[in-house]
Parts: sequence; structure tokens; C-alpha cells
Amino acid sequence: MTDKNQFLQKVSELFYEQGAKSLTMDDIAKEFSMSKKTLYQQYTKKEELIAEVLQFILDEMVKNLQIDQIEDVNPIANMFCREQNMQEFSKSNRTLFIRQLQKYYPNLFENHLVEMDKKISTIIVGNIEKGRKLNLYRKDFDAAFYSKLLLHLFISVESSILFEGENSDKQREEEKNEIMKFFLNSIATEKGTEILKNYN
Repeated sequence: MTDKNQFLQKVSELFYEQGAKSLTMDDIAKEFSMSKKTLYQQYTKKEELIAEVLQFILDEMVKNLQIDQIEDVNPIANMFCREQNMQEFSKSNRTLFIRQLQKYYPNLFENHLVEMDKKISTIIVGNIEKGRKLNLYRKDFDAAFYSKLLLHLFISVESSILFEGENSDKQREEEKNEIMKFFLNSIATEKGTEILKNYN
């Protein structure tokens, strides 16, 4: 088997293209020119592979979001950088994967959401705390609760039937940008709102 990260990156792309249910272990074995026996020696069932792919995806996202924590950039600018990185997880060709995951592998999907909440909400809370010190964000709200709301809004765009007809990457980017502006406007002080005007 090739380098583990390269393998998981390629398998994640296959899942994005074909869906969590549609892509079979046979398909994966063929893609890597390996026998099914070799693949099943590594993963005894498909659910194990999906779980490892989800962990890889989340680790990559968290790594990119942490890179965006640039000390000399204001927290609002950092949030928009993070929003662009979160879009990478939710481009239109990944919606099929997420929806099939939710339908056919609900336990894996729920566990993934819990892990996302633990890791990504911590980063968002850190941004809020920094913004408060700079008087860019209000202090009269629960940072942990609001971070969960933001994460839920991003995930809902991918999993809700209300957004099924909006499949282009451009539409997804616009939706995520609007979500971020909506969120930041809800927590910004007057000083923060002035900075936000640059993103309208």
C-alpha cells in the first residue's frame, strides 16, 4: 500500500465523487491495483475505512484552520480565511458523500460531528476570545454555544434538503460567505462592524 496519507487522500476523493454508499471496497482495490484480500487485511470492513477517511479529513481541516491563526491579523480577517478553508470540505462534489454518510452510516456521521465540534469549536472560541480583547466582538454571549451554531450552519448547507438544488461551487462559496457575514455581524461590536464593511 502507498503512503498512508496519500492513500487516504485519494480514497477521500473517490468517496467525494461516488458517495459513501456507492463506492465499494472492490472499486477501491481496483483503483489502487491491489487485491481485495490486501485491502481487507488493512480494513476488515468498509466502515473502518470510512472512519479513518473522516478522521483524515478532519485532521487536515483542523491543521489548515490552525495555520490561519496569524497573530498580527485581526480575528475577523482570520475568520474569513477559515471560512475559505471550510469551503474546501464542502465543495459541491462532496455533498453526495455527506448525504449518503448521513443516510447509510448515521453512527459514523454523528461521531464525526462530535469530533468536529470538539476540535473546530475550540478554534472558533479562541478567535472569539481574541476578538473580545480587541473590542471587535461583544462579551454578552456564550462563545462555546455560538461556535456550535456556526458549525451547525455550515453543516446544514450540506445535509439539508433545502439546499439540494444549489450544487455549483460558486453557489456554495456564496452561501458560506453569507453564513460567515451573518455570524460575525451577530457578534460584532461597533468597531467590529466597521471592519466587516470591508467584506460586504
